[in-house]
Amino acid sequence: MAIKSDRWIKNMAETHGMIDPFEDRQVRSGVISYGLSSYGYDMRVADEFRIFHNALAPLVDPKRFDERSFLEHKGDTCIVPPNSFALARSVEYFRIPRQVLTICVGKSTYARCGLIVNVTPFEPEWEGHVTLEISNTTPLPARVYANEGIAQVLFFESDEQCMQSYADKKGKYQGQTGVTPPRL
Repeated sequence: MAIKSDRWIKNMAETHGMIDPFEDRQVRSGVISYGLSSYGYDMRVADEFRIFHNALAPLVDPKRFDERSFLEHKGDTCIVPPNSFALARSVEYFRIPRQVLTICVGKSTYARCGLIVNVTPFEPEWEGHVTLEISNTTPLPARVYANEGIAQVLFFESDEQCMQSYADKKGKYQGQTGVTPPRL
């Protein structure tokens, strides 16, 4: 399995719609950077957020998640409460080829402020907007900027195709749009 370069990412985005919309250069002026980088793609966070609060549910249960635990917010910024988190989605829609797996890591600008971005791998043939979990590990409220960089996606291509892709097993998050809470 090999990590893929900017040339490969650009080709796959432009000829196969792997990333849409696709920014073929690193946008940096006055924003947290996004777009194509040497060996990855810096995706942006959209302006749709679900901010976690604990006023209505005494327990977080992934099998019986109470959606009342989220406050919906749409805006140019989002304030993530101290020691809490928000769900968001990527601006970009991804279509992952069958022989590719991605790993996603948060941007250093946010990490240096105590904001951690968690994203699970994009499995072969998964597609959709990425649901992002943004954790504020600090004792202070933290600001996230919509339509700016949030995390970098790294693409790994195998020398052979998998026996079963995410599409083959009809994964529960296939084709997701918007901010998607946990499903069972």
